[in-house]
Amino acid sequence: MLRRLVASLVLLTVVLASVSGLMLAGYYELEKPIELPSGQNSVVWQVDRGSSLSKVNRQLHKRDILSHPRLLSLYARIVGVTAIQAGHYQIERGETALQLLTKLNQGAVISYQITFPEGWNFKQWIAQLAAVEQFAEVSQLNQEQLMTAAEINQPHPEGWLFPDTYSYTHEDRAVDIVARAHRKMLEVLDQAWQAREPNLPYANPYEALIMASIVEKETGLAAERSTIAGVFVRRLNRGMRLQTDPTVIYGLGDAYRGNITRRHLKTTTPYNTYRINGLPPTPIAMPSAAAIEAALHPQAGSSLYFVARGDGGHYFSDNLAQHQKAVRQYQINQRAVDYQSAPKSEK
Repeated sequence: MLRRLVASLVLLTVVLASVSGLMLAGYYELEKPIELPSGQNSVVWQVDRGSSLSKVNRQLHKRDILSHPRLLSLYARIVGVTAIQAGHYQIERGETALQLLTKLNQGAVISYQITFPEGWNFKQWIAQLAAVEQFAEVSQLNQEQLMTAAEINQPHPEGWLFPDTYSYTHEDRAVDIVARAHRKMLEVLDQAWQAREPNLPYANPYEALIMASIVEKETGLAAERSTIAGVFVRRLNRGMRLQTDPTVIYGLGDAYRGNITRRHLKTTTPYNTYRINGLPPTPIAMPSAAAIEAALHPQAGSSLYFVARGDGGHYFSDNLAQHQKAVRQYQINQRAVDYQSAPKSEK
């Protein structure tokens, strides 16, 4: 009896030692650096939605990237990491099979970036998205379809997307980027509105967003945002027309060819602030957080006019006589029209 027990223990020890040896040998194989084919230093590998780890391992083996697909699949089952995520993965020369498994399991997909500068309008955003092959389908959606898909519950999309650099993966759609940008704008605008200065001439956050878009388009130097906002706020408070060229340009749409003419300034559109009182009906661009901040914290002062100096900045004046002198100094010989962004008379 004792002999049989001893023999069984010896046999079990041999078996365990053999299994341990095999496992150690297998682990050693999985820790070897991957040798990519054709001398490549890296490969971008696409994992389709719904793919299993075993299927991906077999595909990698067929491409001479993975030497032991079954061994890796077995190891993953033993340690409980068989779940993988779809997307594009960067496989680097020198990585091990176990490192690749970790990437697949953790969803360490390649992240791309797309940038939307402050002051761009909705049309420019769509063109930027459509230029990326992955997002080309956005050009097939009309404005209403895109707004519905991105959950933009607003009458008009202009102004409602926050300018920023957004990261995305192979799995993202254009509407995902738009939806994220909209959620961020809602958050930024709400926080700024809650901390706004008192007694501003805005009935609601949307009017502040409209003003911020005008400030964004008028500002050449970042330091002047709040000063320009102060001028426009004082004009509204006094019942003066804003008379700002960027709104006119926006209202012209594709008819704008690079120059504002007297005919343009006399043409009535919902956005021609030389002809309408108060704010235009919608924003004219996507304003930055700094422009929103300026609209809600305008600089106090007495200036009612400003004229571009030609260096990106503006000269600010308190009255029409000062302004007209500045116009003669800075712009009379440069532009066909007398002035951009100033009322013709005080009320």
